[in-house]
Amino acid sequence: MSIQIFNEQARATEEKAENARLSSFVGALALGDLVKTTLGPKGMNKILQSASTGEISVTNDGATILKSIQLDNAAAKILVNISKVQDDEIGDGTTSVCVLAAELLREAEKLIGLRIHPQTVVEGYRIASQAALKALETSSVDHSSDPTKFRQDLVNIAKTTLSSKVLNQDKTYFAELAVEAVLRLRGSTNLEHIQIIKKVGGKLTDSYLDEGFILEKTIAVNSPKRMENARIMIANTSMDTDKIKIFGAQVKVDGTGKLAELERAEKDKMRSKINSIISHSPPPNVFINRQLIYNYPESLLAEKGIMVIEHADFEGVERLALVTGGEIASTFDFTGGEEGEKKKSKSIKLGECELIEEIIIGEDKLIKFSGLRAPEACTVVLRGSTSQMVDEAERSLHDALSVLSQVAAEWSSSRTSSNTTENRSNTATVLGGGCSEMLMSLAVDEVARTVKGKASLAVESFARALRQIPIILSDNAGYDSGELVSALRAAHVGGDEDAGLDMIFGRIASMRDMGVTESYKLKRQVVLSASEASEMIIRVDDILRAAPRKREAV
Repeated sequence: MSIQIFNEQARATEEKAENARLSSFVGALALGDLVKTTLGPKGMNKILQSASTGEISVTNDGATILKSIQLDNAAAKILVNISKVQDDEIGDGTTSVCVLAAELLREAEKLIGLRIHPQTVVEGYRIASQAALKALETSSVDHSSDPTKFRQDLVNIAKTTLSSKVLNQDKTYFAELAVEAVLRLRGSTNLEHIQIIKKVGGKLTDSYLDEGFILEKTIAVNSPKRMENARIMIANTSMDTDKIKIFGAQVKVDGTGKLAELERAEKDKMRSKINSIISHSPPPNVFINRQLIYNYPESLLAEKGIMVIEHADFEGVERLALVTGGEIASTFDFTGGEEGEKKKSKSIKLGECELIEEIIIGEDKLIKFSGLRAPEACTVVLRGSTSQMVDEAERSLHDALSVLSQVAAEWSSSRTSSNTTENRSNTATVLGGGCSEMLMSLAVDEVARTVKGKASLAVESFARALRQIPIILSDNAGYDSGELVSALRAAHVGGDEDAGLDMIFGRIASMRDMGVTESYKLKRQVVLSASEASEMIIRVDDILRAAPRKREAV
């Protein structure tokens, strides 16, 4: 006799025990197999095409791929979530964390198939994770006390990050560009100060870093095209009421004279707003509005010699307010009290910069703001042959900037803080090219010999999952992974702890000599997130799916 506990209208389905676990494993492994071919300096690209708009993007960025696909599997969604967290927290390593979690689940599936209890597997994974992280920390190197070596570490981190991206061929050029931009932040992780402008045309190496802020708009027709010692009023207000615009109502007039009165009233209202702007103390000589500015208010401002820029997008005015030190005004109400007393316009903090002028990039006119209040503000202009190429270059550069900003911020805080040991690990670096994974796997194997019971099998499985990363790197590059990874393991056992995979020539080489360096913080987060996500999925023994109850008619 079966007892039904679910409401029939809820149409609930339930998967228990092995079926639930198998469903979770299948979904997670399928997602790992989807993105693992993009891993490494010779990873493959994916074409993503929108089913609704038909828009196409070409990328090998794990976060972009995972957030673009629609999933119906709960475990697969968990991997997407850890990838998103990795992208938000660190900025890179999204593919690595997803692939490592999938490989841990692949090994766990084999163990559970041997009738080893999931809790035993989780216990072994926790022991292995601690051993791996300890070995990773021991192998890390910190040059934060030497600015010259630390800057070289930043360049190497950027080159390693970009080596798996579309910018691989010009990674040295873009690595220097990214480091220069991040060092201007002076310890801040706010990448809003670094604007990226994409312009199709030319080649990738035509991209450059420009001091100041560039706005992708044009100056109004009758306005000055150049303004020194600019006092900028930034606004998000309606400047298009010089036409009758009464929504949801009809206006009946008995003659053109009445119509003229309505239009005159609208013009008077707009003239009052313009007078408020002009009479502001101190008076602005540049007016930038997020919304449209119609001809009448534009001409009134131009008569006073005020530079007018209209329809600046919201992201543009937000970033402009940040870098110029101004506020965004939405109204120009009057304050001031007694009747008969002269009223004064409300004071608004104006943005400031030394020079505003028009520049030309490619075939487009843009507006450049120089000498800003925020000296860390800069703009990266990206060029490329196609829009897809420029979009992928932006994603690649953003990953590098995110990782570098995290490391550089910790470095700046450690220089000003007396407690340098707290920030040491976050400024440290580890070796890439599969070196760190092999080093961690050997450390986990050592621990496995001391673990009693079936948990030792799970510890060994964790080590095998770590070794899958260099195997995948080799396979994606078209090399013999069996031969290369065996040679890599032998080199580490022989004491060559900086050995890694040279993906250019398909051989074992010193990663330290090649400068293949990654952020310790990034690598640590990959291992932590992947192990925690795999433990969560392994412990699943029941999957419940239920549609929401139907609304009852009132």
